[in-house]
Amino acid sequence: MVITQALRPAAVRTRRRNAVSLPPTTSALSSMPATLEAVPALRRFACHTALRWSVPPARRRALALVVSELVTNAVLHSGSPDITVLITYRGAELTVEVKDSGRWKAREVPRRMPEDAGAAFGRGLDLVARVTDGWLAFLSPAGTRVVATVAADPDRA
Repeated sequence: MVITQALRPAAVRTRRRNAVSLPPTTSALSSMPATLEAVPALRRFACHTALRWSVPPARRRALALVVSELVTNAVLHSGSPDITVLITYRGAELTVEVKDSGRWKAREVPRRMPEDAGAAFGRGLDLVARVTDGWLAFLSPAGTRVVATVAADPDRA
């Protein structure tokens, strides 16, 4: 079951016919069970949300990559029964928050270095670091929250 909520305030009409401007801060939220199916579903949620907000294509792709990698990490490593993605748009930046309520599982196999060309995994956070202005992880007994910021302004892309 997917729970999606648009937390976006009503858009404001401008003088141009059919033109709509977004409020200074706009948010969208989606929660679902932390299964492998959550990865493409939450990626689509992020893409559709960014498209509604007229985020440029290159930035939508960056947002999709960040959501995919962070959700995949939570699904594979947290043991959480659910996962929540919150996307906030503030003018020139998008903030992505991925939250889970699990405890990180111990690795069964040693982590491979991203430089290992044969590794199937291990590049997620490196990719996130490359396409974002930065990211932080907040671990607590209630779960983990990872926050990443993506420039929405095409001049900064």
